[in-house]
Amino acid sequence: MPGLALLNAPSILLAAEDGGGGGMHFPPIDHIVKWPAWFGEGTFYEFNKITFISFIAMLVPVILFLIAGRKSKLVPSGLQNVMEVSIDFVEKQVVLPAIGPEGMRYLPMLISMFFFIWIGNIFEVIPSAHMPANARMANPLVLALVAWAMFIGVGVKHNGLGYFKSALFPPGVPKALYILVTPIELLSTFIIRPFSLAVRLFANMLAGHILLVTFAVLCITLWSASVLAGVLVLSFPMLVAFTGFEFMVAFLQAFIFSLLTAVYIGGALHPAH
Repeated sequence: MPGLALLNAPSILLAAEDGGGGGMHFPPIDHIVKWPAWFGEGTFYEFNKITFISFIAMLVPVILFLIAGRKSKLVPSGLQNVMEVSIDFVEKQVVLPAIGPEGMRYLPMLISMFFFIWIGNIFEVIPSAHMPANARMANPLVLALVAWAMFIGVGVKHNGLGYFKSALFPPGVPKALYILVTPIELLSTFIIRPFSLAVRLFANMLAGHILLVTFAVLCITLWSASVLAGVLVLSFPMLVAFTGFEFMVAFLQAFIFSLLTAVYIGGALHPAH
């Protein structure tokens, strides 16, 4: 049953009430988003399930591209064809619309970002995992800081320190309005952008994770309570439907994060526009 493996123990799901009846007990939030350390508990190198999924999300694209490129053919087939289609998708749907032809130099970074987020997200619907790596704030925050450093670096590289002047003092605005416009531009461009990137990814994946847990708990409860077993006919298909929906969300969030990063890089290349 999709979503059941994410529940740590039956004892946190169902418990007898004082009167002897069965009751549904939603697992505490700590049991949903926090995972025990495999080793190094309490240290900076603490390793747990989230860390393991993050390593897989990092290694899988590397392995896939290495295998696909090892025996490349003029007419691609199999894995080579899949990876080339993936590159083509990021190029035509992310880089070219957001940056233009000059953005091809940033294609490797955006592909890496897309695959890392996507693979980390789909662990939400993989049996025995059922936990997206990006449902914890650490990964989205690091990715957002990378995007932040990247678009600022691009802006300074191509426009010098004048990038900050163009970003904070947009041309064509009456000088008297700069007292309002400049603080808004400072907040929106250099503070809110990375914050919104991180929170959007984190919040969407956490919400989906909690949603699947909710329906998983409901299915277990209805299965155990024979008098309500008939309702399972409705709740279980909803759990399956939401699992499929979250698979789509995993891809969509990777796409949106990569696209917004490309948009910010494009804006840094031409801050006057």
